[in-house]
Amino acid sequence: MDQEDNVGERDKGGEGVGGEEEGTQKENGRLMLADGVADRGPKSLTSGSGQQVSNGFTTSAPQSPREGPGTATSATSLERPRETWSKKMDFLLSVIGYAVDLGNVWRFPYICYQNGGGAFLLPYLLMAVFGGVPLFYMELALGQFHRSGCISIWKHICPIFKGIGFAICIIALYIAFYYNTIMAWALYYLLSSFQPTLPWTTCTNSWNTHNCNRYMSSDHNVSWSNSSTSPAEEFYTRHVLQVHRSPGLHQLGSVSWQLALCLLFIFIIVYFSIWKGVKTSGKVVWVTATFPYLVLVVLLIRGATLPGAWRGVVFYLKPDWEKLLSPGVWIDAAAQIFFSLGPGFGVLLAFASYNPFHNNCYKDALVTSSVNCLTSFLSGFVIFTVLGYMAEMRQQSVDAVAKDAGPSLLFIIYAEAIANMPAATFFAIIFFLMIIMLGLDSTFAGLEGVITAMLDEFPHVLAKRREWFVFGLVCVCYLGALSTLTYGGAFVVKLFEEYATGPAVITVVLLEVIAVSWFYGTKRFCNDIQLMLGFYPGCFWRTCWVAICPCFLLFIIISFLAFPPEVKLFHYKYPQWTTVLGYCIGVSSFICVPAYMFYHLLNAKGTFKQVLENSWCLSRFISVISVPKRMLILPCRN
Repeated sequence: MDQEDNVGERDKGGEGVGGEEEGTQKENGRLMLADGVADRGPKSLTSGSGQQVSNGFTTSAPQSPREGPGTATSATSLERPRETWSKKMDFLLSVIGYAVDLGNVWRFPYICYQNGGGAFLLPYLLMAVFGGVPLFYMELALGQFHRSGCISIWKHICPIFKGIGFAICIIALYIAFYYNTIMAWALYYLLSSFQPTLPWTTCTNSWNTHNCNRYMSSDHNVSWSNSSTSPAEEFYTRHVLQVHRSPGLHQLGSVSWQLALCLLFIFIIVYFSIWKGVKTSGKVVWVTATFPYLVLVVLLIRGATLPGAWRGVVFYLKPDWEKLLSPGVWIDAAAQIFFSLGPGFGVLLAFASYNPFHNNCYKDALVTSSVNCLTSFLSGFVIFTVLGYMAEMRQQSVDAVAKDAGPSLLFIIYAEAIANMPAATFFAIIFFLMIIMLGLDSTFAGLEGVITAMLDEFPHVLAKRREWFVFGLVCVCYLGALSTLTYGGAFVVKLFEEYATGPAVITVVLLEVIAVSWFYGTKRFCNDIQLMLGFYPGCFWRTCWVAICPCFLLFIIISFLAFPPEVKLFHYKYPQWTTVLGYCIGVSSFICVPAYMFYHLLNAKGTFKQVLENSWCLSRFISVISVPKRMLILPCRN
């Protein structure tokens, strides 16, 4: 580890320690003025004969708060070396690969046209500027300064909120249970594409019904009716998913062995990509994060040359300004930007913790979030040029063709459009390869967030056993995903996506922002950023962290509770008991927060008042309410 990463610290009385008696402080290779009021770094945690500061370094001699000026400390030494990215580009591609996922390809285009087309870009950009990007920046800065995963980082911020880290890990596991199944579907499609005639282009297969209507561009005498089903739809629902064999969530049916093998192959790739840490996954993302952009450009050029493509583009971008008067549009914009950028999943904290201390995470946040939003916008053109072509071919409106959202948009509509193109086999192969790679780097990131958190929290147990721990984690994820591989597995995927993860992670992030901005302190957090980057965050960022971001997240939570989504998949409408089940799964992760608070208070030493002050940083929180001008400058007595 470089010498410049050594972070000095101040004692409780604000006096200098180890050479700070002259009023200056040499930290991280920079000469910083000591103001005697605000902390220039997080307070230390005394452990044994040494003292550990927040970014992972230890001092070899104990330091008492009573030590006055002129008390020297010995040179710092590493407790254990921390892995770092081989190149800056490895980090950027990993963050971009995490943020740009399958939702950018299917969710954004659908939500955009559904909420006013081009008019939707206004609330989307406003929510990004005032909510998504500040949260993104905050997590990168926190991870880089404290050099910790989402669990152990809380001992430097506010110990009683440590349950947030455990909740994040459980949510990440729930996501791994269903997210990788979508890649297993794509792999099944990919393997089925290696033949001259794509199997979802004909109605003569064993899984087809009498409603199957082969509608190719070369067939001019075929009429399309509302009862017609395309070969692509029946291939997806009756052959790949086999949902017709399951009446609903109350009877899922058997596990599909074909999908089980596909998912096993996906997890084997995941394991050997992350088992050694970011030095290996950072190399894999050079393929998984860049290949989708190449395919998107190819598909955009091909889609733009199809007849009727302009109809899809007009439908996608034509603004409907009256839609902006609907609160649902703003709710969708806030939810879309939040889940697109992905703060709160522990991934940004983990990735940033492997950066050099003086890395410009501010610039990284702006670049990667901008790339994410532009990718979503580009994906809309890729999807809707093809939808316009399908509408032209079927002689229907684009709205009728684009009625399906989610995976159905990719595995039915887009798959059918590809089958009608010249060189259909080639385009099918690269398209489903793109889907797999979009999912892979997001899975790498999600599991790395859990791995980093656990290794930082239990270093003496897991640090030298990373490969075995990763193997066990992947096995747990595979076993947890078996329910999504059944005949009714698609119903399980939808349930997890709508209820089990979304509300829980938004609530967790709300608590995270409050803990950092109100308890740890915006002033102290900004001082940390100044130590790393050499400049103090402006008024806009401070205002966002203290007020706007909490309001942004609270707006999404209240909207979700006030207008719960009506969940429906294919012809199956989810009964009321499934909603209760979904919320119970979500609460099972969030319950870690109050449970750890209770555990922490029971095991803390001292009087009840001292425990509250040490755990909640109440002195700083009260100063925010009573004396706004002194906002968040008191030290937290951990």
